[in-house]
Amino acid sequence: MQILVAALIAVLVFLQYLLWIAEDGVRQTHALQIAVQAQQEDNAALAERNSALAAEVEDLKRGLMAIEERARSDMGMIRKDETFYRLLEQPPEATPTPSTPPAADKPSAGRRH
Repeated sequence: MQILVAALIAVLVFLQYLLWIAEDGVRQTHALQIAVQAQQEDNAALAERNSALAAEVEDLKRGLMAIEERARSDMGMIRKDETFYRLLEQPPEATPTPSTPPAADKPSAGRRH
C-alpha cells in the first residue's frame, strides 16, 4: 500500500512539474496569449492603414480633386489664374557669444548712409 501511495505522489509531482514549470506549461501558454493579443492589435492597426490607403487609391482613380491636391502639396503646382505667395519666417536674431566680440563697425538702425 505504501508503494502505491508513493507512486501516486510521484505521478502527482511529475504532473505538477509538467503543468507549471515545463516548456509547454502555464507560463508558456500565458506568454503566447500575450503575444497573440499584441499581434492582433498590430494587425488591426495595419488593416486600418490598408483601408485608408485603399480609399486613397480609389479616390485617385476616380476623382480629380485628389489628384489636384497631390499636385499642389507634393509638387507645388498652381493654376494659371492663381497668384502664389510664399511667406518666410524671420530667423531669430543671433546674440553675440562671449567668445565673439560685438560688431562695432555695424551702422545703427537709425543711421543711414
